[in-house]
Amino acid sequence: MNRSKQARMGRKTIIVVWLVGLALWSIPLAEAQQQAKVHRIGVLSGGVPGYSPDIEAFRQGLRDLGYVEGKNLVIEYRYTERKADRYPDLLSDLVRLKVDVIIGLGTGPTIAAKKATSTIPIVMTSTTDPVGNGLIASLARPGGNVTGLTNISGELGGKLLELLKEIDSRLTRVAIVLPGGLGAASKLFVKETEVPARALRVQLISLVVRGPEDYEGAVRAATKERANALLSRLPPGTPFADRKQFVELAVKSRLPVVSATNLDTEAGGLISYGRDPRESYRRAATYVDKILKGAKPADLPVEQPTKFEFVINLKTAKALNLTIPQSVLYRADKVIR
Repeated sequence: MNRSKQARMGRKTIIVVWLVGLALWSIPLAEAQQQAKVHRIGVLSGGVPGYSPDIEAFRQGLRDLGYVEGKNLVIEYRYTERKADRYPDLLSDLVRLKVDVIIGLGTGPTIAAKKATSTIPIVMTSTTDPVGNGLIASLARPGGNVTGLTNISGELGGKLLELLKEIDSRLTRVAIVLPGGLGAASKLFVKETEVPARALRVQLISLVVRGPEDYEGAVRAATKERANALLSRLPPGTPFADRKQFVELAVKSRLPVVSATNLDTEAGGLISYGRDPRESYRRAATYVDKILKGAKPADLPVEQPTKFEFVINLKTAKALNLTIPQSVLYRADKVIR
C-alpha cells in the first residue's frame, strides 16, 4: 500500500473516530438538556392549605404522566384563605414567576385567573357554567386561554332532593350551605335547585359560611329554621378535616348532610350524588400534560362529567336513626357500612 493511500485511510479513520465520539458525547448532552427542563405550574385556591383528596388526585395524575415534583416539575400553591381580595396579588405573583399553566380550583379562582392573564394557559377543574361566566366561547372550541373540566350544578341539587324525599317523605325544609361571597356558581346552583324543590314541596333556606369558624353557627341557624337536612356546597379544595368537622356538627344536631361530592359522604355525610372530584382532578392533569407539550387551550374541548356516583353512608343513617329504603339502597353505586 502506497503512502498516499495510507494517509487517506488514516484521515478517514480519524474522521470516523471523531464522529463516533461526537455522537457519544451528544447523547448525554441531549439527555441533560431534556432533564434540565423544569415545568412550573400554579395552583390557585380560594380556600386554605391542608390535605385535600382532590388535589392529591391531581398530583397523582401528574405522576402517572411522568412528572416528578422537584425533578421536572414545580407546583406553586397559592391560597386566598377565603379572602377574595387576595386574588390579584396571588395571581401577580404567579405571573411574575412565569408559570407555564395556572390551575383554577373552582369557579371563583378560574374567573380571577382569567381576569389576570390572557396569555398563560388556565386549566379549570370544576367550574360551573364556563360559557355563561365568559370563560370560554363554547365547550367544543374554548377559543381563549382557558380549558379543562366543567360540572353540572342545579340538576344535581334536584336529584339530591328527590333522594332525600324517598328516604324521608316528611322532608319539607332543606338548608343549602353555601361558601362565603355567593359567587356566580352558588347563585346558579340555588336558582336551578329552586324548580325541583317547588315540585317536591320543599322549601330552601340559604346559609352562608366563610369557613370552619361559621360551621357551628350555620348548623344552629338551620335548626332554628326547622330544616330537615343540609345540602352542602363546600367549595372545591376544602380540606378533608374541614368537611369532617362540618358533618360531625350537623350529625350531632340530628341533621343529615347531602352533597354532590362523595368526599362529604366519606367524611360522614348521609348521601352524595355526583361526579367523583378525584377523577376530574386526575383528568385535569392530562390537560396540563397536553399544554406543556405544545397544545393550545383554545383547541382543547372542555369536558363535562359523564359518570355520576350515588353513595350512601349507612353508618351515618344508623346514627341519625334513619332507615334507607331497599329501593334506594339497590340504586347505590357504593355503600359505606
